[in-house]
Amino acid sequence: MNPQFQAYRIFDEDGKSAGRFVELSLDDLDPGEVVIQAHYSSVNYKDALAATGAGKVIRRFPCVGGVDVSGAVTSSSDTRFKAGDEVLVTGYDMGVAHDGGFAEYVRAPADWVVALPSSLSLFEAMALGTAGFTAALAIHRLEQNELAPDKGKVIVTGATGGVGSLAIQMLAQLGYHVVALTGKDGEHAYLRSLGASEILPRGEVDLNGTRPLEKARWAGALDAVGGATLAWLTRTMQQDGVIASFGNAGGVELHTTVFPFILRGVKLLGVDSAATAMPLRKQIWQRLAGDPSSGLGTGLRPQNLEQIAHVVPFAALPEVFPGMLRGETRGRTVLSFAR
Repeated sequence: MNPQFQAYRIFDEDGKSAGRFVELSLDDLDPGEVVIQAHYSSVNYKDALAATGAGKVIRRFPCVGGVDVSGAVTSSSDTRFKAGDEVLVTGYDMGVAHDGGFAEYVRAPADWVVALPSSLSLFEAMALGTAGFTAALAIHRLEQNELAPDKGKVIVTGATGGVGSLAIQMLAQLGYHVVALTGKDGEHAYLRSLGASEILPRGEVDLNGTRPLEKARWAGALDAVGGATLAWLTRTMQQDGVIASFGNAGGVELHTTVFPFILRGVKLLGVDSAATAMPLRKQIWQRLAGDPSSGLGTGLRPQNLEQIAHVVPFAALPEVFPGMLRGETRGRTVLSFAR
């Protein structure tokens, strides 16, 4: 079987990244043991950077974009998977150095493929996608460093984005007092509906303060922004506070001092969801499939995924990128390959 299908491929044109729809066959895709008929993908900030050239993300041209996909296996030379299995792939080199999820068919190494947890649908898997996996992994790392609801407030930056929106729901369901930091004054009601206990407008925060330590406010932080925001977080953490850093929407440089770390014991954790080893990856996906109301204390599945996820058809993919880069989107954008 070697069907012709549509894919959104990114090319290097005169030193600039440019994406467009093309028709491919399986022979045109990078090698892999598992062929997946895509049902859904998702659009992440990283995808927008890659497709438009706004960030130097693509490591090999041409490359089919998309770091996520969920769908059904059509063929597999690896005995762990068989035709008809529902699976998902997020991260690794997908859409960066290996043809990714913005295609009607995807071919991936078997070592990257995760069997869909039985309590998740293919749509839910992509409503979560890399963003949900990153949020869950960040919370997991924070918990490993002794963060608990009784320690104090947890702040989420980039709160209306995909990771932020999902993190707020997960944390609130686990019993945390969540503070949402946002520059979008019109989104306060949305953030409260997700479970934020407080809204902190970005305009009320002095991100450029010069004091090495400021009033201690946060037991934990999930930061999608980086730059001056992350530096401010280091200055405002409580004793033994812990920060999970996973984004750079606000800049890649970090200007701080050693004082938060040596005087307050602040911990700064890097969260790299793309390269997560498979045993932990499977564990996180099982947590994402679990219901926190079950009483087991480990489930991270948001109860209102539909509230933050909106679906766009594959043909409309290029229309998503500009607004995402301008920070005008909220929640999750799920890409549908409905036939």
